[in-house]
Amino acid sequence: MVFSPPSWVPKLPHVPDDVPLCDFMLDERYGRCSLRLSRPPFTCAISGRSYSALEVADRVDHLASAIAKEFGWHPNQGSEWDKVVGIFSLNAIDVIPLGWAIHRLSGIVSSANATCSPRELAYQLVNSKAKALFTCLPLLSIALEAAAKANIPRSRICLLDLPEELLEAPSTFKTVSQLISHGGLLPKIERLKWSPGQAAHTTAFICYSSGTSGLPKGVMISHRNVIANVIQISAFDKEFRQSHKAPGQETTSEVGLGLLPMSHIYALVVSHYGVYNGDEIIILHKFEMGLFLSAIQNYKIKTLYVVPPLLIAMLRSKAICDQYDLSSVRSIITGAAPFGSETATEIQKAYPKWIIRQGYGLTETCTVASLTPYNDIWHGSSGSLIPGVEARILSPEGKEITAYDEPGELVIRSPSVVLGYLNNEKATRESFKDGWMHTGDEAVFRLNPKNTEHIFIVDRIKELIKVKGLQVAPAELEAHLLAHPAVADCAVIGVPDELAGEVPKAYIVKSPDAGPDEAATAQSILKHVEDHKARHKRLKGGITFIDVVPKSPSGKILRRILRDQAREAARKPGVKL
Repeated sequence: MVFSPPSWVPKLPHVPDDVPLCDFMLDERYGRCSLRLSRPPFTCAISGRSYSALEVADRVDHLASAIAKEFGWHPNQGSEWDKVVGIFSLNAIDVIPLGWAIHRLSGIVSSANATCSPRELAYQLVNSKAKALFTCLPLLSIALEAAAKANIPRSRICLLDLPEELLEAPSTFKTVSQLISHGGLLPKIERLKWSPGQAAHTTAFICYSSGTSGLPKGVMISHRNVIANVIQISAFDKEFRQSHKAPGQETTSEVGLGLLPMSHIYALVVSHYGVYNGDEIIILHKFEMGLFLSAIQNYKIKTLYVVPPLLIAMLRSKAICDQYDLSSVRSIITGAAPFGSETATEIQKAYPKWIIRQGYGLTETCTVASLTPYNDIWHGSSGSLIPGVEARILSPEGKEITAYDEPGELVIRSPSVVLGYLNNEKATRESFKDGWMHTGDEAVFRLNPKNTEHIFIVDRIKELIKVKGLQVAPAELEAHLLAHPAVADCAVIGVPDELAGEVPKAYIVKSPDAGPDEAATAQSILKHVEDHKARHKRLKGGITFIDVVPKSPSGKILRRILRDQAREAARKPGVKL
């Protein structure tokens, strides 16, 4: 059985396949909000610096001209694989426009997360065959070490401007602002001449997986993949935007939060979606609770694009949050990691006027495949399929599951599904079969009282704990544990057990409400699980208190690190898991 979007979801509009992403985003002929009526696309929360949409379009042209001259590149000559550019930076207002400038030259952007070590960054630069690198002053030392290992010369390293840096950058490295100024004096480069289908098979981005197991894989994302997802989300949310348009307002544009790392597919796509609809995105280059709350208050942000750990932090810091005016917030969209119904209910109680929405997607689906309808909230659900997305549920044996409430692997087909993995044909063959993307996520479809299909993500199939043949989803236990007052954060893994095969073990970060007696706290938590969960879901592997749960920048728990710690502890005599 193929699951499709609910009947009320609009049909997917035409998705062009002969347009580069930069033109789609900056040329009104392709449906974007009028440049003249759009808000400034990106505004720095610290300095307030921003440029109008018309100015951004000019800056992209100037930057493309400067890069072409600097690196000897031509928009209509050579392969895109000869023009791969790494971006290793904190968030800044020029990060996304820099990507468009590279696309104007038919180049590829390979963004690396700002938390990368020199070794991790070097691996990505070598794997993507990057020819140049844009970074920022706080990350320059790491960038230089990695670039040297990747044989990228210093002459091809440039700096993005951050508010603290101003003119402090070393004179030996050119900045994006300097390149834009120089490019304004150069002749405009010729436009890209693309034939039908070219946007569908030309790579625009190489985004790397979080590497929760093994080396990160480079995901090849085409121009049309991003264009398709922007159109899909826009169509799904069109009615929502119209219903919340202020009286007399000419467009449905609004102000959104730009805190998530722009190297991640979630932030990358919602940034494009926002700009396409004329929004203003308030850029924060790092998370600090006061800075985050001040940005909402000062810029009257309406939509918060967040990950679950941030929302949990808000709940734990409610007294601080109450000191700021957050009344402008209309809705939140959370993704990139599981968001349990219990936490969602807590957030709803704390902020009853917020529309709490959850999305689901992967780097491989670029990115949103389902989203909570604004008028059909079901906490714990990842919403309904958006236009153009089809889904199937498969049993471990590969049999099609057609019933509701029966879990299996989620398989997706969509125009946003990516081209495959870079230099990894085996992984590509395993995940992309006959036009369908095998997500590796266990999911279930359910009907709500409105008779609307919603999708629930149960867990990663490879992360499920098998207790005497029965499956235990770590995410389910984690959501339950977070409801205990002594638990600030947690992670659950499976550890070996002679009789059961595996049993659940919890790693817990204590909240300020936890007492000084760790043994008593552990017993209270164990009883909390025993009172509400089936026998096979009890924490037979025990509890270990830790200072912080290891996570990727997007908020995904890095269970492999905890498994390594558990194996190491098991080797030590006298240590009980």
